[in-house]
Amino acid sequence: MQNTTTLKSWRISQRSLLLLAAILCFLSLPPGLAAQRRERVVDSWRPIHYDVALTLNDQLNEISAARTEITLEVLAANLTKIDLDFGEMPIDAVTISGAPAQFERRPDLLDVILARPAKRGDKIRLTITYHGRPKDGLIFAKDRDGKPSATGDNWPNRVHQWIPCLDHPSAKATVTFTVAAPPRELVVANGRFVTMTRNGNAPTLWQFDETKPIPAYCMVVAVSEGAKIDANQPTITPLSYYVPQKDAAYAPKGFAPAAPALAFFSQTVAPYPYEKLALIIGSTRFGGMENSSAIVFASTLFEPRGNDKMSQRFGIPTRIEDVVAHEIAHQWFGDSVTESTWADLWLSEGFATYFAGLFIEEYDGEDAFRDYLRNAAERCFNYEKQRNTPIHDTETQDLMRLLNENNYQKGAWVLHMLRKRLGDETFFRGLRAYYKAHAEANATTEDLRDALEKASGQDLHEFFTRWIYGSGHPIYEVSSASTELGRAGGFLTITLKQTQSGDAFLDPVPIEITSGSEKKRIVIRPEGKIATARVRIGGGPPSIEIDPDGTLLKELAASRKL
Repeated sequence: MQNTTTLKSWRISQRSLLLLAAILCFLSLPPGLAAQRRERVVDSWRPIHYDVALTLNDQLNEISAARTEITLEVLAANLTKIDLDFGEMPIDAVTISGAPAQFERRPDLLDVILARPAKRGDKIRLTITYHGRPKDGLIFAKDRDGKPSATGDNWPNRVHQWIPCLDHPSAKATVTFTVAAPPRELVVANGRFVTMTRNGNAPTLWQFDETKPIPAYCMVVAVSEGAKIDANQPTITPLSYYVPQKDAAYAPKGFAPAAPALAFFSQTVAPYPYEKLALIIGSTRFGGMENSSAIVFASTLFEPRGNDKMSQRFGIPTRIEDVVAHEIAHQWFGDSVTESTWADLWLSEGFATYFAGLFIEEYDGEDAFRDYLRNAAERCFNYEKQRNTPIHDTETQDLMRLLNENNYQKGAWVLHMLRKRLGDETFFRGLRAYYKAHAEANATTEDLRDALEKASGQDLHEFFTRWIYGSGHPIYEVSSASTELGRAGGFLTITLKQTQSGDAFLDPVPIEITSGSEKKRIVIRPEGKIATARVRIGGGPPSIEIDPDGTLLKELAASRKL
């Protein structure tokens, strides 16, 4: 770019002027607006169904041939191209309704040019044939037996590296997988098993069909020489484990929480939303990945650790119980009801984290549940010291950084606080209404607020504004002064001060006062950072406990007597 002192001596093209104007316009935006994350918007077309056919080579390290047929609906009034997310794999052909189509490639994008403009409501059948080894998304790796395997691992937007698609959680669609794999391999994918056709030493053909719309990041196949083990206990849906031979003996015990979790969540929320559930030990960069009806867990899930805390109910490490319940809870929240934007990710991760806690509460008891929440709170506080950002984060550009304690542990605590504020009956009735309204579709944070407000008759705007769209948590300092305190008792003035930076949290604060043999509970309802209450108490020196039942995400400063 030329220095501004010599710019006048140059003949400035119209293009340069436009570019300069755009830069100046961007620099003049308010800081918050300039930092907004850009997301794909489903406004010109939407996928309805993906039909994906893959042929894997004998070494299981490459896709010999692939064909993805997309049935899509036009949303724009005048659509001239279909902009697909797609990686770097070589393309063999692109057709529309069987006729060759012109296309252009950009980094991570494939633009298919329509021969004539399409209008709103039109249906288009687009087919891409391609081959090669994707750089991500479909992971080729050795399993725990040292055998080759291939596993889909797509979150957040890596599926387009091996399936051309609209790679955003709001673009949900059904999917059929047809996988040709060496006859020694075992294949599983989303949805109902349709057929398996053997042909001697030629590749075996497997087909699975997912009839419920799911987000693109949940579309997977898993291929290995492992074992398939059907659950040996009654289940509400076909339940199977796909594991390396090394893990086959332990898998029924290791996955023991799965059937109870399916039953518990079905009773608590709604019937299980998919055709089957496969629990897979495979290649994923996460502890578990919630792919609809085909969950993948890390290859090290069953490896013992020296400091494992054990579940008294299931006799397995609590970390396994937690992650199994977490990923199964995602089948309802994240997979069936999917976040509309990445800023709404807590509707997936916060829900799965809290519902795993609810499962622990149901099967391991109240003490285990309170430990679970305390550990979650500590993780929130530690994270906040590094990044003090809202749960509803519209600015973080790296989507992987959204896998943080805000969306997981703090999101879970938000749900717990709402449960305690509204009461169990109202809270779960509101969640069931929210689920029913958005099952097989998408939801926003405001959709959840609306459902809970309708169920409770309460205005939750301030709560959501402070806890979801704001940042931080309350730090309470309590001081007290006794007056007229004798054998018959007297009065206690309690001052509750919030010492955190930023605005006050206006949540009602339960307080338990003990004086002598008498216990009394009151609720202070702050209207700012300082709130007071005057209470009659019995004889004896009083003691004060803030939030004795652990209903608020908070820290406590030292109490003071005045």
